[in-house]
Amino acid sequence: MTSHRVGGDYTAPGYFVDSASPQVRAFAARVVGEQTDPLTRAVLLFEAVRDEIWYDPFGLTTDPAAYRASAVATSPSNWCVPKAVLLTAAARAVGIPARLGFADVRNHLNTPRLRQRMGGVDLFVFHGYTDLFLEGRWVKATPAFNSELCTRFGVAPIAFDGRGDALMHEYTGDGQQYMEYVHDRGTYADLPLEEIFATFREHYGEAMFAGRTDEGTDAFTAPPEH
Repeated sequence: MTSHRVGGDYTAPGYFVDSASPQVRAFAARVVGEQTDPLTRAVLLFEAVRDEIWYDPFGLTTDPAAYRASAVATSPSNWCVPKAVLLTAAARAVGIPARLGFADVRNHLNTPRLRQRMGGVDLFVFHGYTDLFLEGRWVKATPAFNSELCTRFGVAPIAFDGRGDALMHEYTGDGQQYMEYVHDRGTYADLPLEEIFATFREHYGEAMFAGRTDEGTDAFTAPPEH
């Protein structure tokens, strides 16, 4: 990774990663406060995106405007991809190079409700995370699951210290296999929304876009997914 690419592609605003928008700048400024250390800023932003926006895997919409970081910053709940978009944008807003990363993950404890929504498939394609350039290297951070939801289902919140990757747990607290990364889809400067939707339709059909059938995440019977 050259310094030109780090400074060029991954610090500037994008259409979805709209880091210069008033909403993202206000979110980032509130979270980092007077902190100036990039590592500390990155950890604070990660924890804010993780915990202030409730994780909801049934919040998928086909409206592109909903995937802009400026919209995500004011949403009470969202799923992994929009949350990664916000973390990426907020990091850029405070001078941290950041990009979006995607992987396919298999949830070995998927719930019947979500499995039905996904046409019986337990593979989550295009799981979103943020790649942050800190202390001369890229580190991965997935802010999907808020701490309160993790506590409800007996899974430790994903922790991020800015120096090591913060990815999905491979096992639950009692030793059951949980999340398995099966395919790396690479990194992007901005959100490849059309590619994501096309891949969702290929794997899950139109049922994935059917909209919410009930409210919230109370129907979960296992640790959260995606």
